[in-house]
Amino acid sequence: MPELRTPPSQDWAQVAELITWDTPYTHLWEAGERSGSWFTGGELNLSVNCLDRHLPDRSDQVAVHWEGEPGDRRSMTYAELHAQVGALAKALRGMGVTTGDRVGLHLGWLPETVVAMLACARIGAVHTVLPAPLPVEPLADRLDLLDLKVLFTQDGAWRHGTVLPLKARADEALLAGGSVQHTIVVRRTGMDVAWFEGDRWYHDLVAATRPGQVPEPADDLSAPVSVAPDHPIATVPLANKGGQSVSVVHGTGTMLAGALAVHGKLRTGGVFWCAGDIAWAVTQIHGIYGPLAHGDTAVMFEGTLDVPTYTRAWDIIRRYDVEHMVTSPSVVRTVRGWARELPEVSALPSLQRVTTAGEPVEEELAQWLGEAFAARHLQVSDAWGQLELGGIVRVTDSNPTTAEAAGTDGPDGALTSMPDCGLDIVDPSGESVPDGEIGEAVLRLPWAGTLVGVEGAQAAVVDTHWTRHPGTYSTGDLAVRDGSGSVSFLGRTDDVVSVSGQLVSLREVREVLAEHPYVSGAEVTWRKDPETGRSILAAVALSTEVGPDPDLDAVAVELMDAVREVMGGLARPRALLVVDRFGDELGRTERARAIATLATPDRAGSPRQVTWAQILAAAGE
Repeated sequence: MPELRTPPSQDWAQVAELITWDTPYTHLWEAGERSGSWFTGGELNLSVNCLDRHLPDRSDQVAVHWEGEPGDRRSMTYAELHAQVGALAKALRGMGVTTGDRVGLHLGWLPETVVAMLACARIGAVHTVLPAPLPVEPLADRLDLLDLKVLFTQDGAWRHGTVLPLKARADEALLAGGSVQHTIVVRRTGMDVAWFEGDRWYHDLVAATRPGQVPEPADDLSAPVSVAPDHPIATVPLANKGGQSVSVVHGTGTMLAGALAVHGKLRTGGVFWCAGDIAWAVTQIHGIYGPLAHGDTAVMFEGTLDVPTYTRAWDIIRRYDVEHMVTSPSVVRTVRGWARELPEVSALPSLQRVTTAGEPVEEELAQWLGEAFAARHLQVSDAWGQLELGGIVRVTDSNPTTAEAAGTDGPDGALTSMPDCGLDIVDPSGESVPDGEIGEAVLRLPWAGTLVGVEGAQAAVVDTHWTRHPGTYSTGDLAVRDGSGSVSFLGRTDDVVSVSGQLVSLREVREVLAEHPYVSGAEVTWRKDPETGRSILAAVALSTEVGPDPDLDAVAVELMDAVREVMGGLARPRALLVVDRFGDELGRTERARAIATLATPDRAGSPRQVTWAQILAAAGE
């Protein structure tokens, strides 16, 4: 396999100095497959870097503030978090979980979720987040692929004012098979749940943290295990490739280095809040690992920002004196839509910086952020990255003049610049394009946070990152650079789009629709959306299964819901056209463009019936 042979930025040596190594590394980087080998010869433990090393100076400092959707709150100091992580690590080892075993986290964004993540890291287990809203069938499919030894879940989970029956869904999914030996249940809502052999209450497992317990010796089952930098810490699913599930594997030391580098650039030294769902990798990596590794305080919020009122974001920032918020532009657009219906909200004197990630942020949205939230100059940054690269890789200030006025260069000792990734824009032959010309973004320098492995039936497709333009990492993102050197990311070169910061495979949406008995043909595309950034659009030709005079409203709802059940709400088409037929006069690109022109998002789910002749006419406009 082609590899990156150009040595990485030496700034990574400065990042490596921030890591507590059990065994020092011998080489910062060595050329090898994909993006090479990092910190070779070294050994470390992630939980030690996030907790243990801070105890002498930060034992009583709050590590995480947590707020639940109904309004309940908890705060955990570094000492308290360390104690619970140690107790859970001991319990997992007692269940037979060892280094390299797989653990599933079918949880919402709870303090227990962070404890589970760090407990897995402490014993060298590999965790995977299974989004709480997953319906039973896709949850069962994922469980079948993951080969888990332990599954964490909740009795129920708050979601936009309602309670999802998480354990009931997990129990039903497990009936399909799988390797899970123990289910650990977090009591969140108090709802009644069925109980089976192998089920354990989370609170019973961490009871050793109660006051009065005698500390156990350092060599007990809670002791951290040293692992190599490329030892797997987590698997993260990508949008399906070729209709098959694909997950990337991140390494312990490599992921930590990426998190440290990014947070070192972003941090102000104060309270940090990543306003995103746990299923968003940015929330896991940059909302928890980065802040804790730097000894900062992180804020976690369980729900959506409109519960109980549209002012929830302002309330959280004010309550915890948040200095830096990371979120997606789609969340900001949604909050802006709510804010128009509110009386004037007061500015927030603590807030210094907002970073948006997951999709580009437009200039007027960045300007609104400053006007709506800040009591002083607000530094607004646009972050770009990929799951394969371990999250954020590049941060650009959207308002550099304002950023300079704000004076937020970070606390003493912070990394004020990130390592260079060698970003370039190339044509199909791999040659750099001039300013103003659209091309594919590539990285010419290795990035430490890059994946260390790939799993799934279509794992080989990920290797195109290195094979398409040998000697570079090809991102699959279209971009353009202006004369000042500023880079704008324009979307994907493949059949994947970002919706609310989450990747959705258009091919998979198309296949779900095409497999429905009501459908004889389908096409799927996207267009810009003021709320989510991008929204999915679909056009279908109906089969004879619907009968001679079908209720098109009911058919549209049925098809949209079929996509939601399999792929989740973000993949559900926002508009659906019913076409009399699909001809072969147009290529897929022209067809998609015409559909995007004709489709109008309709929240009621009603379709709009068009003819193939109308699509041809729209393509010619």
